[in-house]
Amino acid sequence: MTPAHILCIGSVLWDIIGRSAQPMPLGADRPGRITMLPGGVALNIAMALARAGHRPALLSVLGQDPEGDALLAACGRLGLDMRYVTRAADLPTDRYMAIEGPEGLCAAVADAHSLEQAGARILAPLFDGRLGGRDAAFQGCVAMDGNLAPDVLASCATAPELAGCDLRLAPASPGKALRLVPFLGHKRAVFYTNLEEAGLICGQALPDAPTAAQMLVAKGAARALVTDGAAIAADACATTCHTGQPPRVAVARITGAGDTFMAAHIAAELAGHPRAAALQMALASAARYVSGKDTA
Repeated sequence: MTPAHILCIGSVLWDIIGRSAQPMPLGADRPGRITMLPGGVALNIAMALARAGHRPALLSVLGQDPEGDALLAACGRLGLDMRYVTRAADLPTDRYMAIEGPEGLCAAVADAHSLEQAGARILAPLFDGRLGGRDAAFQGCVAMDGNLAPDVLASCATAPELAGCDLRLAPASPGKALRLVPFLGHKRAVFYTNLEEAGLICGQALPDAPTAAQMLVAKGAARALVTDGAAIAADACATTCHTGQPPRVAVARITGAGDTFMAAHIAAELAGHPRAAALQMALASAARYVSGKDTA
């Protein structure tokens, strides 16, 4: 088989999402729909890249349970390269549960404990010659999420095997944003965050995405893309800061929007689009997703 040129490293799990069209205050019990779909940050990014014509490979963990078998089969049908996914006999397949209302996400619980407990096991293909090693480091694009254990992420920040790749980072959630701090100073690390996550990494509240993106760069990010819901988004590096306005759409869903943005941006840049155009294309893709018009 053709060697992988895009790796998505992190959470691969089942998304269980409850959505109601009615307001959802604390303690509300409302009618709605509950779906169970393949999800997780790394998997969401991989699925979006597959829709753009790529065949990304996953580095993650699945349990040797019926849920893991079903998820592996579903990913295969989606055209993803699952050769390097660890199947752990001692761990269950991870899950994510969220409740969404008309105003967006109400609450969520991410059970990625198996990914954290698997630790560096999932990264073995990068070191044992299957995807790379010290003498032949992986040179493609790597999308990595903050669901990995903190010590694993810290080791990745200094690993020679990842020093030459096109490294793209997603916090996964505000609660895990600080796990990406070790990558500040990495010469090739591109951060994708929302405004809240950027503020947490920078250690202060920030007023808008352009300020946040430039602050992340000042803190050591090689490059930073920051979104802020329907407000202006930004893509900053040491020399320039591009901004883009997301299209206005009616919100039908939230979970996975940031992952869709990141994947669309990576796909646009791999296709050769310049930075300003890639930013706007990613914002348009995320807007289609949020509106429910992108049903994939």
